[in-house]
Amino acid sequence: MILVTGGAGFIGSNFVLDWIKTVGTPVLNIDALTYAGNVANLASLKNDARHHFERCDILDRPAMAALLKTHHPRAIIHFAAESHVDRSIHGPGAFVQTNVVGTFNLLEEARAYWNDLTGDEKKNFRFLHVSTDEVYGSLSPTDPAFSETTPYAPNSPYSASKAASDHLVRAYHHTYGLPTLTTNCSNNYGPLQFPEKLIPLVIHNALQAKALPIYGDGKNIRDWLYVGDHCSGIRAVLEKGRLGETYNIGGNSEKNNLEVVKAICAILDTHHPQGAPHEKLITFVKDRPGHDQRYAIDARKISQELQWSPQEKFETGLAKTVTWYLDHSDWVKGVTSGAYRQWLDVNYDDRQ
Repeated sequence: MILVTGGAGFIGSNFVLDWIKTVGTPVLNIDALTYAGNVANLASLKNDARHHFERCDILDRPAMAALLKTHHPRAIIHFAAESHVDRSIHGPGAFVQTNVVGTFNLLEEARAYWNDLTGDEKKNFRFLHVSTDEVYGSLSPTDPAFSETTPYAPNSPYSASKAASDHLVRAYHHTYGLPTLTTNCSNNYGPLQFPEKLIPLVIHNALQAKALPIYGDGKNIRDWLYVGDHCSGIRAVLEKGRLGETYNIGGNSEKNNLEVVKAICAILDTHHPQGAPHEKLITFVKDRPGHDQRYAIDARKISQELQWSPQEKFETGLAKTVTWYLDHSDWVKGVTSGAYRQWLDVNYDDRQ
């Protein structure tokens, strides 16, 4: 069995579904079910004995200790995090608690659990920490892409909290010998993403003929990684990664926000022509404070050492993503609650 934290969130649930499908061994799935955690993401596993779900917060150390003792996992894959930059600007405290204190708690319980293991169980145990390229800061259009040796320079409360958690993971390996691995990924997109992030928000708004908000001039650049490719990259690191090492996982698909939104509009014009052309809905809004100009991932290390590379091009991954949202309107209705709409009001009303 493996233990996955945050396995009802966007990337975590995709990983759990992908793991059950491709690897097939049991998963203990832990999630606090905050606003972005959704058990509906896991509906297809409802009667699958390989999937065991526990509603639990990583801030609850006694509960985490009990789960480790009861289920005896061979690895922990740590996704659980507050992950939205705008939310971190409005309320940074929750990010420090979950991303820093929560990761510390999990490391402490993992260390105690690992110290009690013996033989091959101890030798083969892994703690894989999932992080972000945002810890590296911002690039100019001509800077080389982030590598694993790029100095950390986080610019938002979110990225600062993730940077702190990365440092804790590194310290627990070098100080205590805990067998850790860290991955830093670029912007994920794909099915099951909560519609506060750019791609699902634009799809959701366009289908309702609402404004498609783009920060600033829309020229901020991101490397886009299809979530299925991210899952396969994590599996490769878990299986073959060198202990204590960091691996950057990227999609080799740099696009600025305006390009992304226009590409979504073009797909919708074909597959949902009602309201076309959807580009007419594009609205430029006040920029995010401290908005990083560009992220880009140099994924040569994971490619050369672990023979991993993304299988989706941005065009194919985006087409799959838009199609998924068109085919799963009930899922979208289920997550776009009153609380979600209130969040949109808080974040976007003062940007008009």
